[in-house]
Amino acid sequence: MSAIQKIFHRTFALIGVLVLCVSAQAAESGVKVPPFERVQLGNGTVLLLMERHDVPLIAFQAVVRGGASIDPATQSGLSNVLASLLEKGAGKRDATEFASTLASVGGLMSASAQAESIVVSGSFLSRDQALMTELLADVLQRPQLTQAQFDAVRARQIEFIRAAKDSELGSLTSAYGKGALFGGHPYGKPAMGSEGGLAAVTHAALVQHYRQQFGADRLIIAVAGDFKTAAMKQSLSRAFGSWHKAEGTLPAIPAATAATGRRVLLIDAPDSVQSYFWAGNVGVARSFAERAPLDVVNTLFGGRFTSMLNSELRIRTGLSYGANSRFERLSQPGTWALSSFTKTASTIDAIDLALTVLDRLHAEPLDTALLASGKAYVQGQFPLALETADQWAGTLADLEFYGLDRRYIEGYAPALAAVSDGDVQKVIRERFPTSNDLTLVVIGQASAIREGLRKYGPVTEMKLSDPEFASGK
Repeated sequence: MSAIQKIFHRTFALIGVLVLCVSAQAAESGVKVPPFERVQLGNGTVLLLMERHDVPLIAFQAVVRGGASIDPATQSGLSNVLASLLEKGAGKRDATEFASTLASVGGLMSASAQAESIVVSGSFLSRDQALMTELLADVLQRPQLTQAQFDAVRARQIEFIRAAKDSELGSLTSAYGKGALFGGHPYGKPAMGSEGGLAAVTHAALVQHYRQQFGADRLIIAVAGDFKTAAMKQSLSRAFGSWHKAEGTLPAIPAATAATGRRVLLIDAPDSVQSYFWAGNVGVARSFAERAPLDVVNTLFGGRFTSMLNSELRIRTGLSYGANSRFERLSQPGTWALSSFTKTASTIDAIDLALTVLDRLHAEPLDTALLASGKAYVQGQFPLALETADQWAGTLADLEFYGLDRRYIEGYAPALAAVSDGDVQKVIRERFPTSNDLTLVVIGQASAIREGLRKYGPVTEMKLSDPEFASGK
């Protein structure tokens, strides 16, 4: 590390220490989970009700277990189409009537497919809670799923992917990366689907999937905001208490094996003037016990503007406008990955530098002041994600979904304050891959970068025009 870099890092580290000292008392007490009630209906549906009267608003998050991980292997994106169709007509209202009903009261509702679930979330003014319950019940239990809307949604989602291949290549590196890392494992399926997978989805298959995989025993509804708990419990119990259980079984997801050695997937984008790269391996599950030191290390490595990775690739060398790293934590270990982009001519230099920074993380102990600044940064960010009704609805749903309790929230700040040098070195050693054990994905001009990439390991090639995100499909 150069003298300038040391000064730069030490300056931010000292600022972090000051912040940590000022907030030490808050760090010890942390965030407390407000009171809420958990109710499980006879059909398996779980209700989580957090009464808050700070603003006249009610937020909700409804989670149906399943998601992209249970899409048929040849029909990736089926859950994404289904999620989009849920709000395109439900109950007695067609798509136009449903949208106009929402707009007439200023309500919000949207659905999306995640790796392990389909999520419907939204918010309404507290005076409209009866309508909120009615619309949510219609969306989940009585979606119209018409052929016309199916055709339109599927076509639009295929066009979204094609548009990304034209102008947003960086948004695709994760899909290619997961496909290369996980292969046929459920986590290798892209939540958004692929051109080939979406094209193979039929209306009949989607309707059958809904019938098999949607049901009361898969459902969590978390509601937070301005309501009376007893009345909300009665309303939701009446609306969902008679819903049937899912007809199909929910497949168990096994833990994936971490990759060893290095391998490269090159996606040829002949018209691109930049290269986009992603390097990762299997990370940790949501329930990972040593979350506090892990978050601190990842923040210092690639989780903030002044991180080691961004400082090298953007601030010091100007090779990129941004570089980051992140964990995706699911029921089983998801990915840890670093990602960035650079102009074609500097592709190998940028990748070399990123891997060098990763090696430095393993080889050089983190400076004490830098570690303190990382702890202060994470501590400062944590409460900001637990303020509003919609944030609490999402948090309650997550805790239930992953089988966690309030200690996951309330114990976090004390755990951060207690993070030691030994804790940090342990998670670096055990949970961050070395540069020798990575799956590397690069999207760029193959003719210009192919030979340079061979030094990282065996190279498999795909074309950007290929209809899938994984080779061999």
